[in-house]
Amino acid sequence: MTTPTPNAGSALIETRSLTKLYGVVNGVNDVTVSIPRGVWGLLGPNGSGKSTLLKLITGQLRPTEGTVRVLGRQPWNDLELYRRIGFCPEQDAFYSFLSAFEFVRMLARLSGIDAAEARRRAEVALERAGATEFMHRPIVTYSKGMRQRTKVAQALVHDPEFVIFDEPLTGTDPVGRHELIELVRTLGREGKSVLVSSHVLHEVEAMTDAFLLIHAGRLLASGTVESIRAVLSDAPHNIVMRAEGARELGARLLAELAVDSVDIDEDQRGLTVRTRDPRGFFANVARIVAESGARVVEMKTSDDDLAAVFKYLVARI
Repeated sequence: MTTPTPNAGSALIETRSLTKLYGVVNGVNDVTVSIPRGVWGLLGPNGSGKSTLLKLITGQLRPTEGTVRVLGRQPWNDLELYRRIGFCPEQDAFYSFLSAFEFVRMLARLSGIDAAEARRRAEVALERAGATEFMHRPIVTYSKGMRQRTKVAQALVHDPEFVIFDEPLTGTDPVGRHELIELVRTLGREGKSVLVSSHVLHEVEAMTDAFLLIHAGRLLASGTVESIRAVLSDAPHNIVMRAEGARELGARLLAELAVDSVDIDEDQRGLTVRTRDPRGFFANVARIVAESGARVVEMKTSDDDLAAVFKYLVARI
């Protein structure tokens, strides 16, 4: 395991033999890590233990064994720590008859902020999350992307020094995804610490070059992109695309990028690209698509492929 060495007194999260059991099932299994403040990605396939680890970090669960400290404090039932952290959960938990503005303002008031300041902070947080256009409509009318932006705003409204996002890009459109990625980068530039969980490597890479990799409840590695890439360098990645002109696009990808293979679906519109250089692929694919004249309507990294990468990593360790 590669673990960055934190500066003295600057630890963001420290765990020692951290374990959470659900009956006989391990949610998190013997995790020991110390990471410094900054912007971090928590990466793993669905069901890997990411959400359990985040709930332990935010004090929603108590460890079965071991310890966890956040900003130097134990998170269970620590009101002072809760004032310093913001949490954007994966699952929705709204009073859906309220508007986003009413909901976020209410949470600001519950944080101990007075009425006038809560109103001001709610407006600022919703603006930062890109939610001002719809913030006075009832949440029950919102799309998934609108609900995601509302959750982001409530995590920011009390100006925490450490913000935790659990799968924040799920359900967002390309514009929303870009804006939320830029928000995470901006928070980092402002000196905030951020932890973002995701099962999509290239999305988190756009936010930070520091990662924790988790699989089956166990921490496999932590460190920078370069150190983890060294471990994953031989692992294949599959990218699924749907496009008009898929055959011509596939030929261009094979010719110009470090692509091992391209499989075309029977309908001639879907293609699966297999590459060992996903960073190079995503850095150049937009240019190649534009030059080829193809019209791409969908591009994604499948969960199964990412799970396969992590199984490959387990076999290597």
